[in-house]
Amino acid sequence: MDATLRHTVADGVATIVISHPAKRNAMTAAMWRALPELLGGLADDPAVRVLVLTGAGATFCAGADISSLTGDAAEPGAAGDAGAADPRDLAVAAEEALAAFPKPTLAAIRGFCVGGGSQLAAACDLRFAEEGASFGVTPAKLGIVYRASSTRRLASLVGPAWAKYLLFSAELIGAETALRAGFLNELLPAGQLDKRVAEFTRILASRSQLTQASAKEFADGRTDRDAYWEDQAAGSEDTAEGVAAFLERRAPGFTWAP
Repeated sequence: MDATLRHTVADGVATIVISHPAKRNAMTAAMWRALPELLGGLADDPAVRVLVLTGAGATFCAGADISSLTGDAAEPGAAGDAGAADPRDLAVAAEEALAAFPKPTLAAIRGFCVGGGSQLAAACDLRFAEEGASFGVTPAKLGIVYRASSTRRLASLVGPAWAKYLLFSAELIGAETALRAGFLNELLPAGQLDKRVAEFTRILASRSQLTQASAKEFADGRTDRDAYWEDQAAGSEDTAEGVAAFLERRAPGFTWAP
């Protein structure tokens, strides 16, 4: 099967599937390039309220397909300019596009989540994994300088000590260790990941997008939009609807959208 990014939208949830079975869903240069455009389209889709990123089959993503990055990534104009593309730029651009997605994002992880796969998972808001998953940040095996933005994002998740452990050693850690380190939000028994992700994304899709969008910016450290969000809240009916629904013991019908 070809290396590709598949996606579906159903019941407010967009699901992107990393599919490259021959190489444990490793990301090719073409896949790295395709992800920001795909995310942009889904961000603009009013039917999308939550995004799930996962891998085909039993693996999330085993990193970057090095063979593709040494080929078409180096073609002139591949990164939109006349020079050769740095493979790290492709991964970071995809990571930043995922981190900037304006709606809640969740990585659903099985098997290997390594290298570029861990970059993508870290860029999501939430990470749920199945028992038996393995995690690693592996640039030290290749003598690569991990980009500052990616290093800071990892450190913000797991703290400086765990970030250094992972980056210095390039060793894989198990799912229970990743949960203890703070990389994972939830760890599920084998066979329970899809059910839990479906259940939790239904919850997310039912909540106020006003609350979620503002909380996402604040939690990610943005400090220049307090007044903007106060204005958005004042002009929205979400608060009144939420209170009324609570008092009337019914599901709220929130209407604010990005």
